[in-house]
Amino acid sequence: MKKCIEWLLVCFCFFCSCQEKETDKQDPLVDYGYLKTHFQNPDSMYGLNCWWWWLNGNVTREAITKDLEAMKSRHFQGAMIFDAGGHDQRGNKTIPSGPLYGSKDWIDLFVFALDEAKRLGLEMGLNIQSGWNLGGPCVTAQYAAKQLTYSEMKIKGGRSIQKRLKQPDARRDFYKDIVVLAFPANEEDKATEQIKDLDLKLGFHELGGSAPDCRFLLENIDRGRKISKGEDTYIVDLNKVIDLTDLMDANGLLSWTAPEGHWNIMRIGYTCTNSSVSTSSMGWSGYVLDYMSKKAFDFYWDTVVVPVLHAAGDHVGTTLKFMETDSWECGGMNWTDSFAEEFHSFCGYDLRNYLPLIAGHIVTDVNVSNAFLADFRKTLGHLVAQNHYSHFAEKAHQLHMGIQPESAGPHAGPLDGIKNYGFSDIVMSEYWSPSPHRLKSQDRFFVKQASSAAHIYGKKIIGAESFTTIGPHWNDELWHDQKSSFDHEICAGLNRTYFHTFTCSPVSQGLPGQEYFAGTHVNPQVTWWKRSASFINYMRRVQMLVQEGSFVADVLYYYGDHVPNIYPFKYRDAAGALGGFDYDVTDETVFMRLEVKEGRVVAPSGMSYRVLVLPDHRVLSLDVLKKVEYLLKAGAHVIGYRPVKMVTLMGGKEAHAEFADLVNKIWGADVDSKTGNHPYGKGTVSWGMKAKEYLLSQQVATDFSIDGNEDLQGFDYIHYSFGKTQVYFVSNQTDQPQKINAGFRVKEMQPELWSALNGDIRDAVAFVQKDGKTFLPLSFDPYGSIIVVFNKPVKKNKQGDKLQNDPDYEVATTLKGAWTVYFDPKWGGPDSTVFQELVDWTTHENLGIKYYSGTAIYKNKFSFEKGYDRYFLQLGSVKDVGIATVCLNGKKLGTVWTAPFRLDITDALRSGENEVVIEVINSWYNRVAGDEISVGGKKYTQTNVVLRNDFKGRAKSEIALEPSGLLGPVLVMKAIYK
Repeated sequence: MKKCIEWLLVCFCFFCSCQEKETDKQDPLVDYGYLKTHFQNPDSMYGLNCWWWWLNGNVTREAITKDLEAMKSRHFQGAMIFDAGGHDQRGNKTIPSGPLYGSKDWIDLFVFALDEAKRLGLEMGLNIQSGWNLGGPCVTAQYAAKQLTYSEMKIKGGRSIQKRLKQPDARRDFYKDIVVLAFPANEEDKATEQIKDLDLKLGFHELGGSAPDCRFLLENIDRGRKISKGEDTYIVDLNKVIDLTDLMDANGLLSWTAPEGHWNIMRIGYTCTNSSVSTSSMGWSGYVLDYMSKKAFDFYWDTVVVPVLHAAGDHVGTTLKFMETDSWECGGMNWTDSFAEEFHSFCGYDLRNYLPLIAGHIVTDVNVSNAFLADFRKTLGHLVAQNHYSHFAEKAHQLHMGIQPESAGPHAGPLDGIKNYGFSDIVMSEYWSPSPHRLKSQDRFFVKQASSAAHIYGKKIIGAESFTTIGPHWNDELWHDQKSSFDHEICAGLNRTYFHTFTCSPVSQGLPGQEYFAGTHVNPQVTWWKRSASFINYMRRVQMLVQEGSFVADVLYYYGDHVPNIYPFKYRDAAGALGGFDYDVTDETVFMRLEVKEGRVVAPSGMSYRVLVLPDHRVLSLDVLKKVEYLLKAGAHVIGYRPVKMVTLMGGKEAHAEFADLVNKIWGADVDSKTGNHPYGKGTVSWGMKAKEYLLSQQVATDFSIDGNEDLQGFDYIHYSFGKTQVYFVSNQTDQPQKINAGFRVKEMQPELWSALNGDIRDAVAFVQKDGKTFLPLSFDPYGSIIVVFNKPVKKNKQGDKLQNDPDYEVATTLKGAWTVYFDPKWGGPDSTVFQELVDWTTHENLGIKYYSGTAIYKNKFSFEKGYDRYFLQLGSVKDVGIATVCLNGKKLGTVWTAPFRLDITDALRSGENEVVIEVINSWYNRVAGDEISVGGKKYTQTNVVLRNDFKGRAKSEIALEPSGLLGPVLVMKAIYK
C-alpha cells in the first residue's frame, strides 16, 4: 500500500508539472512585433549561406565580384570559401587549374574576396584546406594518420634464442615500435571462437556513411561478414604475458631465454594509414592528418592556416568569421604517438598486454576482450574530440573566430558526435535532395543530431550542407526536390541553409560553366537565377523564425557511450516520442551535466524535458548509472529497461560489483517483468513503454496532433517558443494536396496563419478550443507548409466563426486556344512560334525547342465575365525547374515556384478580354544534352559536366531529356469560402 501511495504522489507531481506552459529563455528584444516585421522582410542575418566552390582553384577577380554581388542581391548571410577539386569525378571533364591553395597567388585572390565581402556586408568563412580530410602535400609521415601493425613468430621455449623479429608491414617508410610481447601458444591455449568484426572494433575502417547504429560492436554478434581466417589464435592469460621490448635491439634482434613450452612472439608497432586528402584541387593531394595529435594539428595550423590568416589582416574576426573542415571521410585511424599514455590517463589502466587482440587472439575471454575494445574505441573518440576539434576551437577563439566543422558524421569514424559538437560555434550537418546515390530517407537526412547538440549546449545556429546530390545536374525541381528536403530538415531543427554548391565560374568557362560533380547547382550561371528570389526568400523567412525561437520538446534520449556514436535521422526515434511529441538526443558528455528542476530534466543550456529515456541495448557506464540515480533522487522521470552490464574494464571488478548493486537499488528486485515502474527518491523509473505511451499515460496532451492520423503519417512539425508566443511549423511531406484538422497544445490564444511563401499573415477564422488544445482545419498544397502562430490572448470559450481557414477552388474557365511562345535564339530556340496546345518542349519536332534551355514567354488571350468572387490563376504543371512569372493585363503578379503554381489574379482580372503573359524557365539540362550529342552542329553551352554518364560515372546508352515548359492545364479558379 505504501508503494502505491508513493507512486500516486509521483504521478500527481508529474501531472502538475505537465500543466505548466512551455516557457524558455528568450532574447527580450525578439518579441511578437520583431517576429512579424522580420518575417515579412527578413534581415540578411537570416539569409542563406553557401559552400562557395573554388573549383580546382580556377577563379578570377571578376568571377569573385560577380558571385558576391549575386549573393548580396539575394540577401545571403555569407559564404564559405571552399577550394576543392571534384570537377572530373564520375566521368566529367577536367578544367584549368588555378593557383595552388595557400600559394601567394591564391592568397591574393582570397584577400580580394574578403575585401569585396566587406564592401558588400557579407560574412565569410574558410575551409582550411583544399578538399576534405584535413591534410595535404605538406603533411609528412610524422604527422599523418596512423594505425596499428604487427608481426608474429612462434618459437619453442626452454632455451636461449636470438631471433630477428620481422618488422611489421609499414606504409610510406614510416614505422615505430610500441611493444614486443610473448605469451604461451600451446595446444591447450588455442582459441575456439573469434572476436567478430575485429577490424571494425579496432577502428581500422569506417562503419558506413549514413550514421549507422554501431552498438553491435559492444557484443560478439556474427553478422555474416566473411573474414579470412589466418594463423591459429590463442587465449591470452594476462598473468602469463611477458614484455620483451627491452630485449630487442634497434635492428629487431631479440635475445631471450624462453621458458618451457611454445610461445607466440608479437612485435607490435604503428605506421601510416593509406588515406589521402579527398577531392582536392590540383597539387594539394597528400597524406591525411593525424586527428588524434595536437602536435600534428599545430604543424598544419602553423604551416598552412597561419600564412593565410596573416595575409587576411584586419579581416580576421570581422569579415572572416568562421573556419570549417568537412565531414570525416578518411577511413579508420587507431594510433598516435602518445596513444598508450593517453589511454592510461583516460581509462585508468595499461593497454599494452591487451594488444595481442589486433591479431585476433582473445585476451582472457570474449567479454573481457570486447570490453577492452570498447575502451579502446572510446579513447579514439576522446582523442579526436580533445586533440583535434577542441584544439581547433582554441586556435580559432584566440583570433576571435569560430569553427563549424562537420565533426559528427554521418560517416562513422571514431567519433562521438555530440561530444565533438560541443566545441563547435556553429553545429554543422548535411542533408541531401533526392539522389540516385542516396535513395532512402535515412541516407539523406542527418540534422537531428546537430540540432539536439545546439539545443542542449545552447548554440544558436544549426547549419547544414544542403541539397547535396550525386547524379542530377541542373534538373532539380525546386518545389519537389529542394523545398521538400528543406522543410523536412526544418522539422528536424535546421535553421541555416548552406547551398551545396555555389560554384565560382570565370567567364572563360562559358555557360553554364564549370561545376562540381555533386550537389544542386545554385549560382548566377543557372538559368533561373534572375527568378530565384521567391525560392530563397521562402527559406529566409522560415530561418528567421527558427533561429530566434526556443525549441520545445518533451523527451530527452540518451544514446549511449559507445564509439562510433552518431545519431541518425529524426525518424529513427529511438525514444518512441514521435507521433505528437518531439525529442532531443544526448551523449554521455552532456548527460553527466544534467540537472532536475521542478520535475523536469534540464540540460546545460537550460533546455528542459518532461522525461529522460535510456537506450534499449541495456548497457550503461557506471558514471551514467550514478547520474541516473542522482537525477531520480532529484525528481526526474526516467524510462529505461534494467541495465544488464557495463562494457568496459575501467574500475575493475569493484566497479562491476558497484554497478550491479546500484541497478538493484534503482530498478528493484523484480528482474523479469517486461513492463513496470519503480519510485526512487522524488522520481520514478519506468520500463516496457515508449515515451509517447508514457506521456499519454500521465495525461500529457500531444504537442501536435492530426485527427484520424495518430502517427502523423505524411506530416511533420516543429514547435518553438518565444516567451508567451508559440510558433509551429507544419509540413505536408507528400506530393499530394492534403486537408487535416490539426491540434496544438496551446489554449486561450488566437491562432494566426503565416505564409513563408509571400510573408502573408492572417488570423485563423476557423478553430475550436477544447481539452486544453486548439484545433484548426488546415489545407496544404503538395509539399506545402503552414506556420501557425499563437500570440494574442483570447477567452477560453472563444471559437472560430468559419468552417475553413482556406478556400476550396473550383474551375471558372480553362484557357484554351493557341499560345504564342517566344524563345531566345541565343540558346537555339526560334524567335517565336505558335503552340496550338500546351506541349512538352522535348516532344517538339523543332530541335531548337526540343533541346532548348532558358526563358520562354507564353502569351494568350481569353474572355471572362468577372463576378464578386476572388479568382486565381493556376498553371498546373511547370517543368523542369518549376518556376514561372505571371503578368495579367499588363500587371505583374509575381513568381510562382510551388505546385499547383497558383496565384491571386482578382485585382488584375477584368470582364471581357484578358491577356496573360507567362514566363517559364527550364534548366540547362536539355541544351547541354543537345550540345553533347551534337544536335544541329552548333554548340551553345560550355561545361565540364558529362550528362551521358550516370551517377557512378558509367556511360549510358542515351540521355533522357527533362520534360520542359508550361504543360498546364492553365485554369482560372474561383475561391469558395466556407
